[in-house]
Amino acid sequence: MRDALARISALATPQRRPLAGRDQVRNAAEGYVFGKDLWTQVEDFLILGTTGGTYYVGAEQLTMANVDVLDRAIAADGPRVVALVTEISVAQPARAPKPRPCLFALAAAAAKGDPLTVQAVKAAFTRVVRTTDQLAMFFGYWKNIAGKPALGKSGSSPVTGRAMRTALSSWFTAGDAHDVAFRALKARQRATPQGEAMALRDIIRIAHPAGRTPEHAALIGWLVGRVGDDQARAALPEVDNFLAAQAVTSAAQAVQVIRDRRVPWEFLPSSVLGEPEVWSELIDTIGLTALIRNLARMTRIGTIAPFAEATSRITARLTDGGALARARVHPMDAYLALKVYQSGQARHQGARPTEFTPVPAVVDALETAHELSFGNVAPSGRRILVAVDSSGSMTGHQVAANGTRLGSAYEVANTVAVMLARIEGAGLHVIDVDTSVHRSRVTPRASLRAIAGWRPSGGGTDLSLPFTWALQQRLSVDGILVLTDNETWAGRQHPVQALQAYRQTVNPAVRVVVVSLTPVGYSITDHADAGVLAVAGLDASLPKLISGFIR
Repeated sequence: MRDALARISALATPQRRPLAGRDQVRNAAEGYVFGKDLWTQVEDFLILGTTGGTYYVGAEQLTMANVDVLDRAIAADGPRVVALVTEISVAQPARAPKPRPCLFALAAAAAKGDPLTVQAVKAAFTRVVRTTDQLAMFFGYWKNIAGKPALGKSGSSPVTGRAMRTALSSWFTAGDAHDVAFRALKARQRATPQGEAMALRDIIRIAHPAGRTPEHAALIGWLVGRVGDDQARAALPEVDNFLAAQAVTSAAQAVQVIRDRRVPWEFLPSSVLGEPEVWSELIDTIGLTALIRNLARMTRIGTIAPFAEATSRITARLTDGGALARARVHPMDAYLALKVYQSGQARHQGARPTEFTPVPAVVDALETAHELSFGNVAPSGRRILVAVDSSGSMTGHQVAANGTRLGSAYEVANTVAVMLARIEGAGLHVIDVDTSVHRSRVTPRASLRAIAGWRPSGGGTDLSLPFTWALQQRLSVDGILVLTDNETWAGRQHPVQALQAYRQTVNPAVRVVVVSLTPVGYSITDHADAGVLAVAGLDASLPKLISGFIR
């Protein structure tokens, strides 16, 4: 009879069994991995959200699991949750592709936190909640979590504590009055995530902010109807410009007010924003990021069209490398914009998506913008092996942003690999792994269009292979990057055992970065290993983070 005790080994333990003496958890594919600590799970949620679900776990189940994690973190240390939300929200370049998870977490901290946590929310409020859209998201989440009733049609308001009133008030009183006026006038009403209308005057009636300067007081009073137009115009030129823009009744008048006052498009009445000539005039005055966000609208109404003069001006702006750098358009901005435009659907909160026919010249310009946005990233000067998880589960998770599907986790992982290949050049080599190693199609010049058509090998998952293969090849590298969903199960060794063998034989100083493309509560990495970095999500700083850690 075979000795069962002989199966226990520190060198090779099948991934379907836990490592002896190590604190491991079972993943959704029945393999054993390292459980992420509470704070790593919270950070994953804040960056990744739960919109897409995974191959093994649906979006609703994943959402409930992450909300439970968030609740436990708030109970353990609410101010730390708020600090983490703030750090991720204000990071430049952005760490999170969308603000909703951070706003949800801040609302949960305000609704469920102890007094110290609520005070932390109050202090961080204006750093995290910056626009009317974000204010509406926060308010809707907070109202639901705290069990507050809907805003009454007669003007009744949910009962709100002093700290929350102070936080809401700070949106109107913190900072320069002209800056507050500009952002308030760009959007005076938005819908909450539940689809309820929320106007700034509703928040003012709840919070009762006191204007700390005459200009603040004039703005607050005007928003709720206590101050007349003439008085507000005299105090704030932003109100004067807004009212002048709102008074236009034709496209010709709108064009004139844009030329005379250079008003933003949000100041104009909706009745003229469907006119192609109005957007043609705006092309040269609005910011580049605003231009990118409105490409779908301009295409739908006909401003952008094949052979149109406006199309030429737009493509010229999109392919101006200096302008892209000044506007801080990073690769993920251009990538997301390209995906949204290619989809032919513009999605709006609470409304059915509107369809349009993408213009190929604009698609080409967005691809060029994506390539130009890499221009200022310096290579690490190190040798890096990139392993893309090509197992079947990488097709089950669809990575999405703001309702627009970016593609499978496999497609997005390859997009990151190509991005790094462009930066690192000959210093980087890419492989695909499932239950064996496959040749990757990644090259520095692989296009986004080509990547979208790539399909993974679709086998099981053995994430010990990047390290085993590098050992077999005697490939001396400074860093190993793994892009995965962490659902490993098929190997005869755990990834940490294979990494240990590589270090003992080839390079003891190798550093490892594991990028999780799904917000699951576990990782293949050992968090006690200082030479391993676990990263969640895709943010603009990812290439610098990887190269900096390996360097």
